[in-house]
Formats: sequence, structure tokens, C-alpha cells
Amino acid sequence: MGAWELLLVGVVMLLGLCGVLVPGVPGPWLVWAAVLWWALQDPKGLAWTLLVGASVVLLAAQAVRWQLPPRRLRQSGATRRMAAFAGAGALLGFCVVPVVGAIPGFIGGIYTGERLRLGGHGEAVAATRTAMRMGGTSVLTELFACLLILGAWLGAVFWG
Repeated sequence: MGAWELLLVGVVMLLGLCGVLVPGVPGPWLVWAAVLWWALQDPKGLAWTLLVGASVVLLAAQAVRWQLPPRRLRQSGATRRMAAFAGAGALLGFCVVPVVGAIPGFIGGIYTGERLRLGGHGEAVAATRTAMRMGGTSVLTELFACLLILGAWLGAVFWG
């Protein structure tokens, strides 16, 4: 697979990551479709193993999401700015502390955005708790699954 094709697969995955944070956009399925596209172009066993693994991870994330409360983030006062902070925090956390850093990064991103918006620590903590209860956990589940898949794909492309 050529460099341009790999770049396009990466762009589709990044769009999928952003899609997780935007209601109504099928972010996880964009990530899965990018892995499928890559696997169809790269006939190695590693590509197909990653596709199967991505499918299992996304199905597990959906099963977990069905057990969580439904997303009601708009009712909690969530904004696009909060989603941007949460996504940036998760991505930063994922890079700083591989894999598990996405969880505190996501929550820290929400807190940072709320702290900047509200000004005080207590108000920011309360707003972060509310956001997580109103569906932030569901978003985190999908985002974490997509970050796992993106990390595995990057590992397969660079070291596989």
C-alpha cells in the first residue's frame, strides 16, 4: 500500500475519532471502515488480524454502551468546546501514557474546559461529574475503543 493510501486511511480514522465526539456521526464505524479498507489493500495476515480485532473491540464497546445510561449531554450543558477539550485530552493522555492515559485525559479535558468556562475548581468538578453522568462515559467508551484501534493500526503500519 502506498504512502498516500496510508495517509488517507489515517485521515479517515481521524475523522472517525472526531465523529465520536459529534452526535449523529458514526465515528466508530468510520474507524472500522478505514481498517477494512487497509486490510483489503494489504493482503498480509497482520492486516486481517487487526480487522478482526477492531471488530471485536467495537462490538465490545457497543455492548458496554448499551449497559450505560443514554447520552443526554446537551441537557447537561455540554458544548462543542467541551467535546474538543475532552477529545484533545484523551488523545494527549493516550500518547503520554499509552492506552490507559486516554481515560484520565478525557476526564481532565472536560475538567480543563469547564474550569476555563466557569472559573472555579468546585464548579468545574461538579460540571465534569454531571457531564460524565449524562453520557460522557458512553462517549469515553467509544473514543477509547477507537483510540485502541488507531494505536494498533499505527503499530501495524510502522512496526508490522
